[in-house]
Amino acid sequence: MLSVWVEQLLGYASGALVAIRDDEHYPSLVGWARTEGADRLGGNLALAQALAPELWSQTPLERLDFECERLARPGRNEPCWCDSGRKTKHCCGAVQVPGPVPSHLMWMLSLREWKGDALKAALASGKAPAQALLEAGLIAAESGQRGRAQQILESLFDEQGDWSRLPDQAEPAFELLIDLYQERGFLRKREALLDAVLDRGPLFLRGVALERLCLLHLDNDDLASAREAFVRAQQALPDSPTLAYIEAMLLLHEGQEEEAAQRARFWLRRLARQGDMDPEQLEFLGELAENPGATLAEQMVNSEENLAGPLVALQSLLAELPTAPVLGVTQGEAGAIVYASSAREDTLYAAWRAHFPTRVDEETVLGFEADPWGEAEAWLSELCANPEWLDSPRVHQDLALALTSRFGSLPWMAPSLFEPLAERLERWLTQLDGQGERLAWDDGDNAVLLRSGLALVVGMERGARERSRRLAERLLALDPEDSLGLRELVLDQLLREGRNAQALEVSDVALETPLLGVLMGRVLALLRLERFDEAAEALQAAVAVNGHVVAMLCDEKVRPMALPSDQAPPAGSRAEAWQYRTLMRDQWTATRGALAWLLEQRKG
Repeated sequence: MLSVWVEQLLGYASGALVAIRDDEHYPSLVGWARTEGADRLGGNLALAQALAPELWSQTPLERLDFECERLARPGRNEPCWCDSGRKTKHCCGAVQVPGPVPSHLMWMLSLREWKGDALKAALASGKAPAQALLEAGLIAAESGQRGRAQQILESLFDEQGDWSRLPDQAEPAFELLIDLYQERGFLRKREALLDAVLDRGPLFLRGVALERLCLLHLDNDDLASAREAFVRAQQALPDSPTLAYIEAMLLLHEGQEEEAAQRARFWLRRLARQGDMDPEQLEFLGELAENPGATLAEQMVNSEENLAGPLVALQSLLAELPTAPVLGVTQGEAGAIVYASSAREDTLYAAWRAHFPTRVDEETVLGFEADPWGEAEAWLSELCANPEWLDSPRVHQDLALALTSRFGSLPWMAPSLFEPLAERLERWLTQLDGQGERLAWDDGDNAVLLRSGLALVVGMERGARERSRRLAERLLALDPEDSLGLRELVLDQLLREGRNAQALEVSDVALETPLLGVLMGRVLALLRLERFDEAAEALQAAVAVNGHVVAMLCDEKVRPMALPSDQAPPAGSRAEAWQYRTLMRDQWTATRGALAWLLEQRKG
């Protein structure tokens, strides 16, 4: 029956607040309680009168600069505070309230009601109870009022305030505020809040902040910083079950699937011995220990709310795709290969376009004119009902691009989403063997195949590195002009695999526009091959392109930089050097003496 009481109380308190705001004087509330208030409690006049002074005493008043005008609680033989004229013991003191009345209730409801300057002034007063801020912020977010939720939760985590007053349930509110900053583009505020919590926040929030920081670094491909944040989180909250999940993700990003399973087994044994683990968490850890990639992939799909069913259906479809049909390919001049879409492929693509909401942005290599995921439930379902659409390379291209935009940063999604599509593309590329030597971007519909290839190379780069590299090398051989920008990616992957001679060969090309990653990759390959004089010469060429790169690689502590998600950082900028650091510093630190050599060159 408690839920019935909570519903009644909220209805009564909301009405009481409207009555109070009419003139912010107690008699107005008492009059309302004896009429409309009693109706809201099923005609229980005694209860309505008993609640009125309780709620009045906790209501912030604008006329008092958001202070409460608390009534003195009367003794049993004193006149009742509801102004009935009777003694308290014969009036409100005799009423049995069905359940608790939270002391922050009217503040919470007021924060839900106030708008504009009134809300801003109430928050600036610093008088709102932490629990009221927490609940009002969560309710605003649940109702889609993201700006209001952010404004309220910022007051809860005010950097100048006393964080010791934070309620125990502050953790989800903190994570929500971080998410709101991310979604709404307030990246500097996000970083400032994380820094403030790490600097002086309570221990339980510091652990959460480090966990979130680790995930942010993973999203940015900064594995070294992610590892550092994870180690700090482990020190702050050594028994947090979330750490098992994060470490598995970190190891999978590092390409260490077997070690991810071993560590998951370690966490399972450790946390199971403590005896206070939720059974569902233990079950999840058991599945993580059995197969980390598949478990994280299933969790990812199931977390997608309305898309869970269609995504599972898509995974099943891709697992059973029949052999790709033969493409229409002709041989052009000077060894050129030209693919042209057939009438059947055009018909299949037209049927797909009736449901897929956007087109490929022809001005970019990887991108759409609009985000396709807002209507994904519809087009995923239609695709699963019409799998023959994937016989069209254009449909294949759209699907590869869409999946990469949403899941390309998650290595555990590669086996079920990207590798089946890569197999289909590879069959088409095999048909090109013997047809010619060059697949130029501008010839026929070649761009469709090349764009699909790039999307899949990016989508598999973290979860199926070897296959990603093989596909990239194959595309680079067909497109020596490198219209996709694959040379840098192939070079990085060869260096990660220790294939330094091949990396050097890939870097040995005259580029119309010098690329920092290619130039620095050449330096690293030469260092590993102990060709130091050539490495020094290659470094001069790299520094001429970006003068920040050596310092950015050598300095242990560098403040992270926000990178634009839709374009490359400007050539020669600190942002470009930071991007290279996040992608490849782990390879420089793993190469014995490489950073020391860079420091010597920097001094010279």
